[in-house]
Amino acid sequence: MLHLETKVKIPFLWGKAAFKKKEWAQVNLIVGPNGSGKTLLAAELAKQFNQSGIPVRFLHSDPVEQDKMLSILKDDSCVREKIEVVLSGMFGKGIKFEKTPEGDFIPIVINKSQNVEYNLKEGECHGLKEILTLLVALYSTQKGCIIFDEPELHLHPQLQIFFINEIRKTAAADPKRIFFLITHSPFFIDLRFPEDLTGVVVCHINRVPTYIDNLSNADEALFRRFLPRFNTYHKQFFFSDNQIFVEGYTDQQMFSNLLDLTDNWYSSAGTGIIDVGGKDELGVFFKVCSLLGTEGRIICDLDALFQGKLRDMLCEDFRPTLWLEKQQDKQEGFYRKMFSVSAIKRGISLNDLITRMENYLIRIGNALCKIDEELPHNVAFLVDKICNLCDKYERVEDVDTFKTVVLQGLLSIGEEIEPFLSDQTAATIPLIKNLASLIFAAAEAARVYVLPKGCIEHYYTKNRIRYMPVPGKDRLFHTEREYISKTNSEILRKEYSELLSILERACSRHSV
Repeated sequence: MLHLETKVKIPFLWGKAAFKKKEWAQVNLIVGPNGSGKTLLAAELAKQFNQSGIPVRFLHSDPVEQDKMLSILKDDSCVREKIEVVLSGMFGKGIKFEKTPEGDFIPIVINKSQNVEYNLKEGECHGLKEILTLLVALYSTQKGCIIFDEPELHLHPQLQIFFINEIRKTAAADPKRIFFLITHSPFFIDLRFPEDLTGVVVCHINRVPTYIDNLSNADEALFRRFLPRFNTYHKQFFFSDNQIFVEGYTDQQMFSNLLDLTDNWYSSAGTGIIDVGGKDELGVFFKVCSLLGTEGRIICDLDALFQGKLRDMLCEDFRPTLWLEKQQDKQEGFYRKMFSVSAIKRGISLNDLITRMENYLIRIGNALCKIDEELPHNVAFLVDKICNLCDKYERVEDVDTFKTVVLQGLLSIGEEIEPFLSDQTAATIPLIKNLASLIFAAAEAARVYVLPKGCIEHYYTKNRIRYMPVPGKDRLFHTEREYISKTNSEILRKEYSELLSILERACSRHSV
C-alpha cells in the first residue's frame, strides 16, 4: 500500500467537486463507462505521482509505443529472454532482429512448428504485437509506476487473463512498484481477496469517481466467502451505473426480453440485467455497489424482505432511513396504531416496519390454519397452502415462504379473508397493506424494487401461479418466453404492464 495524497479536479466532468485519494494499492483498476474520464483521471494522477518523485510510464496502445517497446526488446537481453519464454510456450514462436543495409533492425518472428520466418510488423496479428508491447513495458520498467491504458485492445480473453497474472507476479516480486490498468474488460477485474477491492476506482458519468477506502471486518468476511463465486459475467457492473441485478436466470431473461418495450428506450440504453444466483447474492451485490458508489439496482422476490443478506443490507443502508425520516410526521398517526410513543420518538426504521409486519403475518397465518369451516374457493386454496407449510416445518413462523404466502394472500384477496378472522385479527389486514406499501417505497429509495406479487412467475400470462413456492419453473418460463417471442409489442405492453412499470423505475437514472 502506497500513501500518497492526491487531489484531481476536472470541472467540465465533475463541476466543483474534486477526487481525493491518499491510499493506493499496488495493483489499481480504473473502470467505468465511456466518457466518464478514466484516461483524464489517470493522466492527472500520473502528474502528481511524478511530482512526488515517483516516475510514471503511461502506456497507450499505438504504433509509436510498439516501436519504442521493440527497441527495448532489441537492446535488453534480459527482457528478450523473458519474452522468448512466453512466445515459445504460448505460441511455439521465437523472435530475432535482422539488420538491414540501412542500419535499421527488423523484428523477425520464427514459427518453430512450421520452420518459417516473417516480418513481425507485416505478418503478425494485432494480438501478438499487443501482448509483446505490454510485456516489454512490464518487464522493462524497473521502478515507480506504470499505467496501462486499455490493455485489452486486440487481446482475446485468455491473453487478458495471462497479462493480469503477469502483473500480479511482477507486483509480488517487487512490492515497491505500482500498477494502474484503465480498462473496460471484466477479465482484468482480478479480485482474489477482499483487500483487492480497495484498488478499484470507479468513474461515473458527470460525477466524481468513487472507491472503497477500507473494509470493516464484517464486510471483509462477507467478501472473502463471496469472491470465489464472483464470475466474469457478474463483473459487468464495474463498467456501468445502469446495471440491474436479479435473483435467477428466468428473471434475467424475462426482464431482458421486456427491456426494449419500456416507454423511454434511450433512458434504459446501456442497462444490463445480471442474474446472481440467489437472494443472498443479491445482498452481497447490493453491498458492493453501495461501497463502490455505483448506482446498482436490484429487483427481488417478495420473500427477500423476510430473510437473508439483502434484507440485512437494506435495513443498514442510509437511504431508506433518510426516506422514512421524511415520512415521520406524515405517518405518525399510522405509527401510533402499532408502535409506542417512545419508539416513534426514536424514529421508526425499515427493520421496525418489516418486523411488525412479520408479527402480524404470523398471527394471521396461524389463525387461518385453525379455521374449521367450509371456505370459498380462493380462501380455501390459500389456507391449504399455509397448512401445508405448517405441516412441513416445525417452526413455520421462522420460514420466509410462510410469511410471503400469507402476505400474497392478504394483498390479493384480503377482503375475502376478513370474515373468517376475529375482529381484532382482521383489523390488522389494512395495517399490513399500508406497511407493505411503506416498505416497498422505502426499499426503492435504495434502488431495491420488490415484486409485490411474489416472484417473476406470478406475472406470467400463460399460466396462473398464485403462491410461493413455484414448482416447474423451467417449464413455465419456456412457455412464457415462446409466447413473448411470437406476440406483438402492443399486446405485450398491456399484459406485462406491472413488470414494465417496475423495470422502468429501475432503469431510471435518477434516484428515487
